[in-house]
Amino acid sequence: MWLIYKKEIIELLRDRKTLFFVVALPIVVFPLIFGGLIYFMAEVESDAQSKVLTYAVSGQEHAPDLMLKLKEIETFELKTLEGDLGDEQVAKTAIKDGKVDFVLQIPSNYGNDVLASGQITLNLVLNDAKVNKARSRLVEVTDIIEDANQRAAFDSLGVNETMQEALINPILVEKVNVADEREQAGSVLGGMIPYIMFLLCLQGAMLPAADIGAGEKERGTLETLLLSPVNRRSIVLAKFATIGTAGVLTAMITVFSIALWGLVALQFVPEGKGLTFLSEFMASIDWIDFVLIFLMLVPVVAIFASILLAMSIYARSFKEAQGYMSPLVIFSFIPVIIALVPGIELKGIWPWIPLTNVALAIKELVKGTMDYVQLVAIFGSTVLLAGLLLSFCVYWFNQEKVLFR
Repeated sequence: MWLIYKKEIIELLRDRKTLFFVVALPIVVFPLIFGGLIYFMAEVESDAQSKVLTYAVSGQEHAPDLMLKLKEIETFELKTLEGDLGDEQVAKTAIKDGKVDFVLQIPSNYGNDVLASGQITLNLVLNDAKVNKARSRLVEVTDIIEDANQRAAFDSLGVNETMQEALINPILVEKVNVADEREQAGSVLGGMIPYIMFLLCLQGAMLPAADIGAGEKERGTLETLLLSPVNRRSIVLAKFATIGTAGVLTAMITVFSIALWGLVALQFVPEGKGLTFLSEFMASIDWIDFVLIFLMLVPVVAIFASILLAMSIYARSFKEAQGYMSPLVIFSFIPVIIALVPGIELKGIWPWIPLTNVALAIKELVKGTMDYVQLVAIFGSTVLLAGLLLSFCVYWFNQEKVLFR
């Protein structure tokens, strides 16, 4: 068995395509994709906040103080348009034609005396499908005016500051959160980690699986291997171990690569608050939890490796094997999605549901709220399923009608 395993590993190492998917892809491509996505999102957010927006105003004569403050905003540019901009249809047409980015409609009852004017409604007509932060920038200005008007009205009524606060917010609900920072961050990040890890384990195992099963059929080397003085169970176990090794290595290399690139980014990116938080969050996780996450991935990889090997053995060609394996990527997301459903926790029957239990356990380990007693059910169910699937692979490989179909 180990001789065949060594032979399969050497063949994988000689295959440049496999090395790319197992080593180069996790070390370079995945971190670049994740980093590029984060950078792109940050740039879009920054551009939306700093982009100069053109606008027109209807009824500006009613709000001279508001107009002065709007003109002070460097990212706003006032334009004068023909037509009745107080008509919503005219305002919409101006925006659709690209004449301005938004139109502000000021009502005739606008005034700084709240007691006289009552509640004022400003209509902001814009294309909200575009990311431009127009409303948030406008609200920053109106909040200042609103606060000043409120204070002036309360002063005229002789209401002191304590009563002013009580009238503005009659009832305050103060939240006392018993969860620490790790648990709060883990509740968000903990659901993403199983998603990424499952995908990486499966992706890293797919190419080797297709090659050492269906690929050998195409090359005509499977018959030679079957004629060797090695029983078929050992052949299956060797191929299974090879696929599992590739899957685990891909996941491990990717995680270490992302961590390494994150440390590099911390050194060279000036505004690295998010990265600093992520680094501190990862540092708060105990090493034993990292070990348990890795150990739980082993039976997960075994499940994937068994299914992939069975598909590869059945397929007539490398291309056919890839066709069978591709839908498995979609099905692998289902356990993770179930684990993300609110109300589903690592209690009751869920520790016994393979794959979903691992996704839930990883989330709990990341949060620091893991009930370690549940590890018995988690490892028991996943190892049992992996063993059953591996036994099926051995049976499958012993069927001549499957090998030579």
